[in-house]
Amino acid sequence: MDKNKKVKCSSKKHGEIDAINYCLQCNVNICKKCEIFHSDLFPNHTTYNLDKDLNEILIENCKENGHSDKLIYFCKPHNQLCCAKCISKIKGKGNGQHSNCEICFIEDVKETKKNKLQAKIKHLEDISKNIKQSINELKKIYVNIDINKENLKNTIQFTKIESF
Repeated sequence: MDKNKKVKCSSKKHGEIDAINYCLQCNVNICKKCEIFHSDLFPNHTTYNLDKDLNEILIENCKENGHSDKLIYFCKPHNQLCCAKCISKIKGKGNGQHSNCEICFIEDVKETKKNKLQAKIKHLEDISKNIKQSINELKKIYVNIDINKENLKNTIQFTKIESF
């Protein structure tokens, strides 16, 4: 996210006001007016000052309710980032959702995911190129159809003139 671009409040009433905080549990941006109400209603929620890079906040910390641990694991079956509480063998209070899954460190899958994404992007670029070529070929066909239509029209008119 661009640090110079201001994030707006998620509230419909304050949508034009710059947000100052982000709530991890609610996944909302909070302006100064909403901050007091939010902190009174949800004192246990984790909020972050938006002076930090929002991408850093979202990538580094778990979004699960009651978790604020750093995301350092990756659950392969669910294709999801996890924290220590997510993979805990001790279940309860939101812990252990991925305790029976195949888990690895983020760094172990980062390069693989990056390469797969780059391959998909290349494939989409190739498809886009083929579509553009097809569009150009169709344009040429339409031009030829118009030319043939005009030639046929002229031939019919000429034939009508000769038959009189």
